[in-house]
Amino acid sequence: MNTQLLEKIEKPQLKKVPEVKPGDLVRVHQKIKEGKKERVQVFEGIVLRVRGGGLRKTMIVRKISFGIGVEKCFLVHAPNIEKIEVKKRAKTRRAYLTYLRTLTGKKARLKDQQFDSLIVNVWDEPEPEKEKKEEKSDDKVTDKDVTELEKEAVTDVEAEVPLSEVEKKEEKEASEAAGEELEPAEGGQDAEIAEVEEGVEEAEEDISKGKNQDEDLAEKKKEDTTGEEIKEEIKEEKESK
Repeated sequence: MNTQLLEKIEKPQLKKVPEVKPGDLVRVHQKIKEGKKERVQVFEGIVLRVRGGGLRKTMIVRKISFGIGVEKCFLVHAPNIEKIEVKKRAKTRRAYLTYLRTLTGKKARLKDQQFDSLIVNVWDEPEPEKEKKEEKSDDKVTDKDVTELEKEAVTDVEAEVPLSEVEKKEEKEASEAAGEELEPAEGGQDAEIAEVEEGVEEAEEDISKGKNQDEDLAEKKKEDTTGEEIKEEIKEEKESK
């Protein structure tokens, strides 16, 4: 099969990954699913070998945990690998560091090599899922939308009418609206006048009631005063006798 064709197919699926070499101290962030939960596990160790190219690129990473050597083979461009960080770079003259498996302690150390971690460490920043979903929903155009647009276009064409008829219709509508507006306004004025008249009548009734009450009170007071005067006169007559 043609290699150029393969490269074209694989190119959109490749990730931004730092150049990893044998002897590098590497931190691999791997996604792990446990039932419904998902977490990121970090595996830190020395790269023994880098092999292949494109999507088939792999690397073997070795670390020692509790005195036991553990090796893992990673697909560099696998979807479950979130990112790869290069912590240290060492001087090596071999492509496959098998001799590290037999060495322990200080003998397994490699000579460090200076490098710019900011330039080397490059990876794809994962985009939030919500934004992706919104973009997909905006980009998709369904058949229903197309049919609705076509119907609107047809109705617009059918609705084309000469200007004279349109002007006549507008004048009729304006006159009808003006007549409707006047009718409720007149009715509203009559109702307001009737309410005002009722209020005036009620006020007059209240005033008349108040006057009657004042007159009754005045008469009572007069009666009281006349009774007291009579009593005083009787007392005076008795004293004079």
